[in-house]
This record gives sequence, C-alpha cells and structure tokens, in this order.
Amino acid sequence: MESNNVNNSLNLDMESNQETAFDYSKRAQWLRAAVLGANDGLVSTASLMMGVGAVKQDVKVMILSGFAGLVAGACSMAIGEFVSVYSQYDIEVAQMKRENGGHVEKEKLPSPMQAAAASALAFSLGAIVPLMAAAFLKDYKVRIGAIVAAVTLALVMFGWLGAVLGKAPVLKSASRVLIGGWLAMGVTFGLTKLIGSHSL
Repeated sequence: MESNNVNNSLNLDMESNQETAFDYSKRAQWLRAAVLGANDGLVSTASLMMGVGAVKQDVKVMILSGFAGLVAGACSMAIGEFVSVYSQYDIEVAQMKRENGGHVEKEKLPSPMQAAAASALAFSLGAIVPLMAAAFLKDYKVRIGAIVAAVTLALVMFGWLGAVLGKAPVLKSASRVLIGGWLAMGVTFGLTKLIGSHSL
C-alpha cells in the first residue's frame, strides 16, 4: 500500500515537472520569436533609412521613410502571424474534436489576435531604435553615424538575447546578427547610392 502511494507521488511529481518544463519551453519560444521580430524591425527600418539617406540627406525624408517602414512592416508581420496562427488554431481544434469526441479545450488553443499583436509590437520596438537615433540630428554625417551606432548596439543586444533563449553560443550568435545587420544596411546604402546617382 505504501509502495503504491510512493509510486503515485513520484508519478505526480514527474507530471508536474514535465508541465513546468513545457511551460518554460513555450515561454522561451515566444520570447525568442519576439526577439527575432524586433530584430527584423530594427534591420529593415534602419536599412530603409540608410537607403533613402544615400540619395536624400534631408532629415524629414529619412524620418518619414523610416516611419512608413515601421507601419508597413508591423502591419505585414501582424497579418502574417494572424494567418499562420489561425491555421494552427483550426488544425488543433479539428484534432481536439477527433480525440475528445467533439469537446474543445479553448484554454489550450493559441490566440491569433494575441500572436498578431505581439508580432507587430516586437517589430515596432525594433524599428523605433533607428528612428529615435535620427530624429533630433540635423547634420547628415552625424545622423548616419548615430543610426549605425544605435543599430550596432541593439543588434549585439538582440543577438545575445536570442542566443541565451535559444541556448546557442553567445559570441557566435551575436556576431552573426551584427554582421548580418551591417551587411543589410551597407548593401541597401550602396545600391541605392549607385542607382540614385545614375537615375536621379
């Protein structure tokens, strides 16, 4: 009798540990997705501003282009995430109905609206970095330098955070994110400068 009680207690502890591990794993995935979304917002908006800045040195033009990139990117991310998670939602509902005889446990289902909002917010937070760096600087060279410096710092931070959440080597991950961001800004600036100087 005592042996059965001990076994039952052990089984309950194991189930509790598995649920906790699953909860932490799910939370880490959400956080990692948020970091990746913020990184997308950071790199795409900074690259857009650098590209526009290559041919138009006016601060208002750069800020407007960056803001347009923020809004367009956030909307795109939200819609894409909503459609993706809603597809997952439909699949899980169908599976629950098959397994539970038509009963659906709504608390275990993903929320498309929540996922869309989180994705848009993460993108926007990343996109704000280059916008804030350039907002109050009228001198063109100082503005470009401030954008590069702010984006570099944010890229290192996002790379480090993504590595910690994904349990990857921190130095490699941060370096990869940093070099990728620099490359995106450099290629956008260079190609826009080249095309702009010949066609505008």
